Amino acid sequence: MPAYIQPFGFIFYRVLGALMLFGMIASFYRQKIAKKDVLLLAVCGFFGVGLNQLSFFYGLNLTSPINAGIIMVSNPIMVLLASAIILKTRITYLKIAGLILGISGALIILLFKKGFSFGSNTIVGDSFILLNSASYAVYLVLVKPLMSKYKPITVITWVFGFGFLFVMPFGFNEIGEIDWSSFTPDIWWKFGFVIVATTFLTYLFNIYGLQRLNPSVVSTYIYLQPLIAALYAILLGKDSFTWIKLIAAILIFAGVYLVSKNPSRKFEKQRDS
Repeated sequence: MPAYIQPFGFIFYRVLGALMLFGMIASFYRQKIAKKDVLLLAVCGFFGVGLNQLSFFYGLNLTSPINAGIIMVSNPIMVLLASAIILKTRITYLKIAGLILGISGALIILLFKKGFSFGSNTIVGDSFILLNSASYAVYLVLVKPLMSKYKPITVITWVFGFGFLFVMPFGFNEIGEIDWSSFTPDIWWKFGFVIVATTFLTYLFNIYGLQRLNPSVVSTYIYLQPLIAALYAILLGKDSFTWIKLIAAILIFAGVYLVSKNPSRKFEKQRDS
């Protein structure tokens, strides 16, 4: 991207592909949605898929992956604040401490890489990545109440259905410009991987996680992404193990543990109070 496919055209097929997979599974359940919840599902589709995907890929096209990774570290903070404002959840010292540890560990890994540079040449892209982080935070908080009323697969299918309606006008023109014959086997593999693994499975696991955990806990697992990427690079021989990475891993796992220490039942009591 954009050598083979433009950002919005890629989003069009990414959302459509995931929607088809969700729809296939949801067809076995056929759960009805109350009319009063349709608007909330549409809003979730806008923040969780439409604005989220459009802002991320547009921003990524104008900045570096390292910059994007650093900015995305802010997502759990935004989720915690959104939960406090929308769901009236209490911000505890444990959660704050966990966020600080998690942020520290993720930043240690990201900042020790080469290729990040915040400046006037990346400010537009960086701003859209920040918008992406904020929109996903709002989505995680807004979709949580629906978890107690419907099956996760039902919710995510509706969310992606509305999400596709939001991204379709932006990607419709770009899909006609795709030269499918130029796709190499490697590009096809990456194309499918993004649809199945980083979209379908990621959103599916997240929505099932939200059924049992509060949004701030689910969002904190984003700190594992740079750690997993580093471990994968080490296994492939493209990176080396260092004490810095070990310290970062300890900080990340400690942070996730502290944020998830409060059980989901307590979260439910706080929400209902």
